[in-house]
Amino acid sequence: MSWIPFKIGQPKKQIVPKTVERDFEREYGKLQQLEDQTKKLQKDLKKSTDADLAMSKSAVKISSDLLSNPLCEQDQEFLNLVTALDTAMKRMDAFNQEKVNQIQKTVIEPLKKFGSVFPSLNMAVKRREQALQDYKRLQSKVEKYEEKEKTGPVLAKLHQVREELRPVKDDFEAKNRQLLEEMPRFYNSRLDYFQPSFESLIRAQMEMFRGQLAMELEIQEKKP
Repeated sequence: MSWIPFKIGQPKKQIVPKTVERDFEREYGKLQQLEDQTKKLQKDLKKSTDADLAMSKSAVKISSDLLSNPLCEQDQEFLNLVTALDTAMKRMDAFNQEKVNQIQKTVIEPLKKFGSVFPSLNMAVKRREQALQDYKRLQSKVEKYEEKEKTGPVLAKLHQVREELRPVKDDFEAKNRQLLEEMPRFYNSRLDYFQPSFESLIRAQMEMFRGQLAMELEIQEKKP
């Protein structure tokens, strides 16, 4: 997320309390940080799964190349060992693929779904900012006419601008109130949303560790 406020002349009257602005900036800042962390986690998981698959594919290639080595034809014990290694590497590759599919469904896809909310939040913040600038612009006009001599035309114009200001003010306050309610709610929902995904990721990693340990023991047993 990125947010660059519009630059216009400020009205003399403080139309938005500083505490409200601080609350808004704090909550929006937390969402910006959350979006960055979500993107980084998604990217790191993709790198991790790609690396796992590349490793197991390379291991299968190595064991396959060893099987075609002339030594396998000359030494039965070596052939038995390489055959066991090849079987273990293929099992590891299949297990890796299963693990990656599980991570894709339980973690990466939920991350993408969660991240898809940020653009709409960002757009809502921009609409809120535009409403604030319209509010400030009309408030400045009101102040300008209030400072002038109270002639008939000035009072008429003042009344007109005040009428224009009322719905703009209501629109800004509605947008501001909605965001101040929704931003903390969305931020706090991250724990309940991601906990099942991370639990699935931990289980997948534990299964992978047990699978690798079992294969290592099997290879050790096959050694002469």
